[in-house]
Amino acid sequence: MKHRYDLLIFDWDGTLCDSIGWIVECLEVSAAAVSLPIPPRAKARSVIGLSLGEAMDTLFPGQPKAAIDDLIGYYRSHYHSRSLEHLALFPGVPDFLSQLRDEGFKLAVATGKARSGLDPMLVSTGLTEMFHATRCADETASKPHPMMVEELLSALQVTPKRTLLIGDSVHDLQLARNAGVDAVAVAAGANTRDELLELQPLVCLEQTIDLLTHFKQRTP
Repeated sequence: MKHRYDLLIFDWDGTLCDSIGWIVECLEVSAAAVSLPIPPRAKARSVIGLSLGEAMDTLFPGQPKAAIDDLIGYYRSHYHSRSLEHLALFPGVPDFLSQLRDEGFKLAVATGKARSGLDPMLVSTGLTEMFHATRCADETASKPHPMMVEELLSALQVTPKRTLLIGDSVHDLQLARNAGVDAVAVAAGANTRDELLELQPLVCLEQTIDLLTHFKQRTP
């Protein structure tokens, strides 16, 4: 099968991993722990994809650094209070990624998670060797700054025109736009279909594994 892309960059939470509900709960628990108002769920979902520090700054504007640090500490404590096994990949993701590699694509991850959060997830899901490169928010600029994608392009020697980003949040689509790469949205995670379509992705899929069907439909 011929494709116009060499590199596929995936977001993690809400795109490959069914973890949005757990992240929202962790944000709620952290707010309660420091006696701040619990954010509405839609607002909590809207910050998923940002680095944890930027997410907390957005949800709780005006809080001093010490309070933000406390929020992050409580978030991480609650996040790691359960085994990683409960954070399952969306159905069909491992086979989907294997098929993409068999088709000759380079695969990468660009996530708002910290490296200490992503690496255990890659191990627990058996996907450590699936990706050619990964970037996390604590080792580069947070989405939607383009640095995360630019570093992946440089590391894998791929041009923006030959790169597609797949994500479930407006931050992913803004990242793609800022980096000059095409984007596909997935309406199974942080943002609604209408919110995603406002940023004009190539297509908005119901789930990430539908990308293979989309590629086959586009192949002459």
